[in-house]
Amino acid sequence: MVRDTLGEDAVIVATREEQGGKVVRVTAAIDPSDYNDDTPLAGGPAFETHGREEPTSSQTWLQYDDEQDETAVAEDITDAMLRHAVPEDVMDQILSCVTIIGFDDTGIALIAAIEHLFNFTPLPEKSYKKAIMLVGPPGSGKTLAAAKIAARGTMKGLNVGVISSDTIRAGGIEQLQSFTNLLNIDLQKAETPSELSNVAARLSACHQTVIDTAGINPFDPESVKDLARLIGATDVEPYLVLPGGIDAEEAGEMARVFATIGVHKLIPSRVDISRRLGGILSAAHQGGMSLADASNTSQVANGFLSLNPKNLAKLLLPSAIRDEDTQSSQGALDKSAQRNTKRRSKAGIYQ
Repeated sequence: MVRDTLGEDAVIVATREEQGGKVVRVTAAIDPSDYNDDTPLAGGPAFETHGREEPTSSQTWLQYDDEQDETAVAEDITDAMLRHAVPEDVMDQILSCVTIIGFDDTGIALIAAIEHLFNFTPLPEKSYKKAIMLVGPPGSGKTLAAAKIAARGTMKGLNVGVISSDTIRAGGIEQLQSFTNLLNIDLQKAETPSELSNVAARLSACHQTVIDTAGINPFDPESVKDLARLIGATDVEPYLVLPGGIDAEEAGEMARVFATIGVHKLIPSRVDISRRLGGILSAAHQGGMSLADASNTSQVANGFLSLNPKNLAKLLLPSAIRDEDTQSSQGALDKSAQRNTKRRSKAGIYQ
């Protein structure tokens, strides 16, 4: 399909599975030296051309400066990716996007690459039909995340129901109950899929329902099957909770397992005490998962950081991301994009 659209010289810059492998997103490009400006790309639009001109001395120096800027940007982002232990395949795709797009500002380039390669779906803050189920390995922060979601909904005036199926771990119920008591929420318990179905039905009138589950070993098939039955017991939106600092290869493998049972959204936890977020990027990439809010404090009230391309870029490379508001950042992004429109057009980037 890429060759049909761009011609035989096209190269694939990046690929990503989405929706648990049901959709594949491919980005391809063609180098300007691989085609004649007077010839339209196969299957693509014809570029407006006025013939080639020899560059003047000043143009040559400007081009040299641009190349230096792009090299510095790529080096800065490479250093950041290495510090965060980002897997090689994910790092290659980020750098490919940065190189092809050609932004000359490190922060803007990283934001643009993240926006292209990752999806973002915030946790619902209003009435939501499906129950929010939190799943993941033991100790990933599911119970604290459940308390934060319940607290945020309650502070917004929503009627929130909370269910715990974490009946095996010592203190699992008690930990969540200490939070729900403060919120005047009657914590419900459900150990089996049938019990969960019945309890969820009783709470169907709530604006939001949050379900905390027991941590499972994603590499144990029986544990995964049990969780799959729990997910299928009622109408839920499952979220994988993974801590920052987790090994990138293991995080990717875990995400692929959870994706097979219908988990397509990811809540990063402990990002405030993590210095390496490569595991989070690996999980989102390998599992085709959309990034939700990040848990960035042990405090229950206001305990989430809204994730978007700018905020994620700031976590990865804070020194390169300015502190101005989102509108100003978007303006800078648009301005830089205008400066690079001609360059990107000649690169022939298509999705």
